[in-house]
Amino acid sequence: MNEMTTVPIAVTINQTRYDVEVKAHHTLLEVLREQLHLTGTKRSCGEGECGACTVLVNGEAVNSCLVLAAEMDGAEILTIEGLERNGELSPLQQAFLDRGAVQCGFCTPGMVMAAEYLLRTTPHPTEAEIREGLSGNLCRCTGYEGIVEAVKHAGRETDS
Repeated sequence: MNEMTTVPIAVTINQTRYDVEVKAHHTLLEVLREQLHLTGTKRSCGEGECGACTVLVNGEAVNSCLVLAAEMDGAEILTIEGLERNGELSPLQQAFLDRGAVQCGFCTPGMVMAAEYLLRTTPHPTEAEIREGLSGNLCRCTGYEGIVEAVKHAGRETDS
């Protein structure tokens, strides 16, 4: 395949179906940001080290910089844009704001998506489980305390 080869894929992103031609060598991150203009997912290291580009693919947390978009045919993808409902932040997003877990905001979308995955798989995580669940996501600003508190709070909110 050469650089200009495209592949047709059909994906569902944030509950909307997209039929799109993607370059065979483009990552999911590139397609989300550049073709579909879903810019909430952040580009940072490009090597799967920082977690800023975390999205859920078929219910699993994935670094979107590491997977080819061409491999996503038939996938169901959830990005940070898909968490809000009717203009309202999700309880997890609101907890991040309420608990001071947002500073510069660059890591926030990936951190929230990693936390979303954690809460879907472990609805009431311990602090150790939260720290382990977010260990693939780096933040240079917050010191993580506000982030851990936000995830704890959101986990408790699932009972409401």
